Amino acid sequence: MNRRQFIATTSATVASAGCTSLKQHPEKQIPIVDTHQHLWNLDRFKLNWLDEAPAVLKRSFGLNDYLAATKGLNIAKAIYLEVDVIPEQQKDEANFVMEISKNPKYPTVAGVISGRPENEGFAEYITLYRDNPHIKGLRRLMETTSDGFCLQPQFIESVQLLGNLGKHFEITIQPTQLNDALALVKRCPDTRFVIDHCGTADPKAFLPEARRGGATPMHEAKPWEEAMSELANQPNTVCKISGIVAHAPKDWVAEQLAPIVNHCLDRFGSERVMFGGDWPVCLIGARYDQWVNGLKEIVSNRPAQEQRKLFHDNAMRFYQLA
Repeated sequence: MNRRQFIATTSATVASAGCTSLKQHPEKQIPIVDTHQHLWNLDRFKLNWLDEAPAVLKRSFGLNDYLAATKGLNIAKAIYLEVDVIPEQQKDEANFVMEISKNPKYPTVAGVISGRPENEGFAEYITLYRDNPHIKGLRRLMETTSDGFCLQPQFIESVQLLGNLGKHFEITIQPTQLNDALALVKRCPDTRFVIDHCGTADPKAFLPEARRGGATPMHEAKPWEEAMSELANQPNTVCKISGIVAHAPKDWVAEQLAPIVNHCLDRFGSERVMFGGDWPVCLIGARYDQWVNGLKEIVSNRPAQEQRKLFHDNAMRFYQLA
């Protein structure tokens, strides 16, 4: 089952999410750059995938909602991530990114837009944003695509173009297709890649069957570990620590997420990892503060400098934020 299918079939609610929030002193908190912020206004955009999504996601989520969800967490900046609007609205989504990124009232300063690299008209589309400081890169969701989809010649050529334009490509793909992602990365050495959601990892894959709540993991643990290690060996990749709470078992605790987080941190290293909130999709498994505090608990034994790189410094550098 891929991540999109999981979102469509899960019955988890915010109320049942685990990980009790940890009290923090705001003045001592690390400033956070959220590299994975979703927003959608259903009066403006059509999101076909919401038709089968859980009830918690079936409404508009705006910037004021985001501010409320992140209150007290010291969010310094945020990067908007595309929400799979219908293709006819992709340019309007890019305009939306530019609109909100110019408003100093909110933390959003830039975004990653959607597109279709497999189409011949992609070059004309993406070149519109060549010199736009608010459009940092592109994501093409591949959670429901077939094996080899991202290895089509046109797709590869388009992703190579992104690198030439100074933009990056964010990979959200089925965890069983990470070898396709690896092949794409190798064929585009001059393009930077973000591996979203820890390679779409499922925490249940690392739990004994008795602790999975009757659910079947989306993948096996060892192949995921091996594929992520290979991706980490590529110099043009970084890993986004995000998304995994949406797959966590009911009443999860931080230690159940730790195998995924620690593997990514250890393999990619302290310079190539970044925090992502994945709000509001994270609400399937946790409130925003529960996810943040769960991750802080996991990395609490690591040096303070490494924690700051994860939550702030690396994102500032990668997304070239002032």
